[in-house]
Amino acid sequence: MPLKPGVAVFLLGLTLSGCTMTDNNSNAAIEDQVKQLLTQMTPEEKIGQMTQVDFSVIGSPEGMSKGNPIDPVLLENAIVKHHIGSILNTPLTPDNKAQPIETWRKIIDTIHAETAKTRLKIPVIYGIDAIHGATYTQNSTLFPQAINMAATFNPDLVQKEGEITALEIRASGLDWNFSPVMDLGRQPLWPRLWETFGEDVHVSSVMGSAFIKGQQGEDFAKTDKAPACLKHYLGYSFPINGKDRTPAWISERMLREYFLPGFAAGVKAGAPTVMVNSAEVDGIPGHANYHYLTTILRDELGFQGFTVSDWEDIKRLYTRDKLATSPKEAVKIAVMAGVDMSMVPFDFSFYDLLLELVKSGEVPMSRIDEAVGRILTVKYRTGLFNPKPMLPVEGNFATPEAEAVNLQAARESIVLAKNSNTILPLKKDTDILVTGPTANLLNVMNGGWTITWQGDDESLYPKNKLSLLAALKQKSLGRITYVGGHRFEDAIDAKQAVTEAQNHDVIVLCLGEKPYTETYGNIDSLDLEQRQRELAHALIATGKPVILVMFGGRPRIITDIAEHAQAVILGFLPGMEGGRAMADILYGDYNPDGKLPLTYPRAANDIAHYDYKPAEYFELNHFNPLYTFGHGLSYTQFDIHELKLSKEKITLEENLDLTVKVKNTGAKTGKETVLVYLHDAAASVTRPNKQLKAFKKIALEPGQEQTLSFTLTPEDFSFIGVDLKRVVEPGEFIVMVGRESAHFWVKP
Repeated sequence: MPLKPGVAVFLLGLTLSGCTMTDNNSNAAIEDQVKQLLTQMTPEEKIGQMTQVDFSVIGSPEGMSKGNPIDPVLLENAIVKHHIGSILNTPLTPDNKAQPIETWRKIIDTIHAETAKTRLKIPVIYGIDAIHGATYTQNSTLFPQAINMAATFNPDLVQKEGEITALEIRASGLDWNFSPVMDLGRQPLWPRLWETFGEDVHVSSVMGSAFIKGQQGEDFAKTDKAPACLKHYLGYSFPINGKDRTPAWISERMLREYFLPGFAAGVKAGAPTVMVNSAEVDGIPGHANYHYLTTILRDELGFQGFTVSDWEDIKRLYTRDKLATSPKEAVKIAVMAGVDMSMVPFDFSFYDLLLELVKSGEVPMSRIDEAVGRILTVKYRTGLFNPKPMLPVEGNFATPEAEAVNLQAARESIVLAKNSNTILPLKKDTDILVTGPTANLLNVMNGGWTITWQGDDESLYPKNKLSLLAALKQKSLGRITYVGGHRFEDAIDAKQAVTEAQNHDVIVLCLGEKPYTETYGNIDSLDLEQRQRELAHALIATGKPVILVMFGGRPRIITDIAEHAQAVILGFLPGMEGGRAMADILYGDYNPDGKLPLTYPRAANDIAHYDYKPAEYFELNHFNPLYTFGHGLSYTQFDIHELKLSKEKITLEENLDLTVKVKNTGAKTGKETVLVYLHDAAASVTRPNKQLKAFKKIALEPGQEQTLSFTLTPEDFSFIGVDLKRVVEPGEFIVMVGRESAHFWVKP
């Protein structure tokens, strides 16, 4: 097919800093320091910098009770003898759990003291998964998970989350956060869907960039900031069978249109590290993909930080993928593809094998210097070579201000999907039967990466936080009765629940998923488990109004329940303040304003996205989800009207300005998210029915009206063309906001 005449659009690469640096910490000064240090380092010291090990390599179970679980002998072996550059994780694999902040500070002080004994005194950079707050520090501020933060459509809240997360991990003494997840959540079966910002490219890019801005600020060498890590580059989130760490089949065009832009935005926002895809795309494992790791990431995006493998994934090129004929060849393939640091994680095999490869000439020293130079640069930029005293805990950790932000984030992240006959909000004196496996647990509102890896140990959760049941009891002026167990797996007596329902005004039915992450969360179907469906239908049959509340990381199929429920609230994973936030919404103390960041399927095998292609809605094909992307009700009403474009015709290089009015026509103060969609009417590559290009969230009093302004750029009009390059083609475009639309034309 011949290309329509157009103009190519190129992404700008990232310079070394990505942020403003002080004169004393300038790029040039760091570059000179790194070059000088490299000349002093032995091959062993360089390869050590490329080695990252789990805490268990230096830890001792006997030390856990003493508040410092480091084994001095093992620590010396790792740092002095093997020169390791990085440590990760919380003590002590396989029984990993959050530590008191005082323990973390002792651990980090001990590691710093050991590095001071080394010849060149190169600091270790300590990495941690703090994906919704300081996950592995006890009593930290734990926010809604990323899928919920996307549902807020409030980048300012995401930026605040980044700021507070950085503050609390740095108060813990930790350096480096393996976050944000920039994978695109377009496979609802995938057990890490909830770690993403949803299915939309624009939302993911905006929210991820906001988190990075909050966490890193203008200079992540500051004591209250920390370097971010984009993960899991690239294509990890779209396994064809929905199982974690299994193959994806993604064309180059689809990759560049959907899965690459979030990472490009993260690079542009200044993230200095990238974690690699644990699986494979089109038959090439992420850790062996030179095209992704070097050609695209380095040459096209201009990324100049360092890449780190995911857990044991270099070894898996041999043990799992059968790409390498030996562990040694696996190391060679990964390093030459562009992996700079290996998350080994339990031994020094990477160190030993790479040293052999360098000595034999199979891996050139120039590649080692390249990788180590990148790692040292990030360490300098993080301020590790010029350490400052740790932040004091008081005033910087789990503050009332952080809790207030967390509560607001939880409130804004909850989606009111259905409200028949305005049954909500409930009056405070309503008699409520509360039941279901997610009603009285904190873990179901937090998910994986919460206190433990899987987040499922309720006994470790803070006692001062409220489940939904506890929050309802705290607010209620009526009678609250609970029928249920103490664990997600506990059987619930449906007959007792039905009997109790007769004595109450409404039923709050809490269903969903237990916590999980990674392969432990693999499922064969999105269908809700049978016991939950049976409980729901038994309660629906009573004729009492049912308010369905869902907690969990995926859109489990609830169609037959939702159709009979009077109200449906989608809580997903609203974090440690989720119980309070949900109770606030149920009772009307907060007017819900969350919007879905994904398309909620009607059936297990009817998976579609809001930006479907023309053939998906043609003849006998239909787009008919239970709830579409951007759906979310309020206790007030909004009218979006008077969409106006600045021009009807623009050139290929011009921006387009538009305005639209929003009015609160209801009786309550509320917030509305205005979504601006664009459709390219005809192009050389089939275009989606619409794509989100901009959004704004505003608060309006009853009767208040506000005019919003937006600017669309040539980047917004572009797509990946026939030649796999981004292009803007002339022709007709349609802007859609609310129920309004307007046409304009791009001229050659």
